[in-house]
Amino acid sequence: MNDDHGPPGRPPGRPDPGRLPGAPGRPARAFVLGGGGALGAHEVGMLKALLEARLCPDLVVGTSVGAINGVMVAADPTPAAIERLADLWSGLGRAGVFSGSLLERLGTAVRSGTHLHTAGPLRALLETHVPAGRLEDLPVPFQCVASSIERAAEHWFAEGPLADAVLASCAVPGLLPPVRVGEEHFLDGGLVNSIPVGRAVDLGAREIYVLQVGRVESPLSPPRLPWQVATVAFEIARRHRFARDMAGLPPEVTVHVLPSGTPAGEPGGTLRQLRYKTFGRTAERIERAYTASCRYLDGLRDGDPPHGGGPREDRTRDAGPRDDGGLPGGDGSRDGGHPGGGGR
Repeated sequence: MNDDHGPPGRPPGRPDPGRLPGAPGRPARAFVLGGGGALGAHEVGMLKALLEARLCPDLVVGTSVGAINGVMVAADPTPAAIERLADLWSGLGRAGVFSGSLLERLGTAVRSGTHLHTAGPLRALLETHVPAGRLEDLPVPFQCVASSIERAAEHWFAEGPLADAVLASCAVPGLLPPVRVGEEHFLDGGLVNSIPVGRAVDLGAREIYVLQVGRVESPLSPPRLPWQVATVAFEIARRHRFARDMAGLPPEVTVHVLPSGTPAGEPGGTLRQLRYKTFGRTAERIERAYTASCRYLDGLRDGDPPHGGGPREDRTRDAGPRDDGGLPGGDGSRDGGHPGGGGR
């Protein structure tokens, strides 16, 4: 296990940080999957577009629901994994993971005093869909982040029991219980690093595809209702970290932020994305993110990025809305002078 104090550890047989090998003739490629609750279904569509384009990762890093999606593609980086991911997402809504009657949820809250759901159903779902028992057994190097309660710090899992690490990364406060691993307890990784671009860079990735759930595409506005205050505060914190990481990219690193295809003005937010009924829109979110990401990748292949933005050297602009669902200021990529990626 790793944390943010000193260099990350290296599981047996894994490359040293900064020496992540890419395929011959191209830089090391990473998929970075952010958090976002039920909105994480968008990432399934993005993964489908990437794998169909034969863009396979050398490294996968994930946060929260991005850890669930990420560990699936690290276990099987082929288009066949998308069917299993879609089945897993169906299970999130119907297999007791985030379902149950109001009385059942209240009963769990009363007994625990801290959360509405137990972690058992999600653990069972992971063990059913991911054959590897340990992170170091995955075909593609994978890491996920969680928030250490005792140290108030981000903690990176690179080895050890797979289910424990992923459960720790997606232990949403109030929804799922803290996860104990060793002598520490962990909560959702989105509290400390919601879109971990910097981690991928630190591990040696030079071509990075960011799979995000659409929240960074929508501008924030001042809260008008009491429950919106915490939502806006959390969004400021998570977006600031992402913007800082993007602004500090080395010139040799290319980052592509894939579009979610979310229509302008569609409501989202931290509270809404955790509502159980929103899992019923999984298929819709997968399809529109797939369509938008295919369009984006086609632009890279043809040398004509969406909206003709072309390569950019400015990596410091704030995230905001665009007509095509990408980030402002061009094609959604951030690089030191040329668009990365591979052909389709």
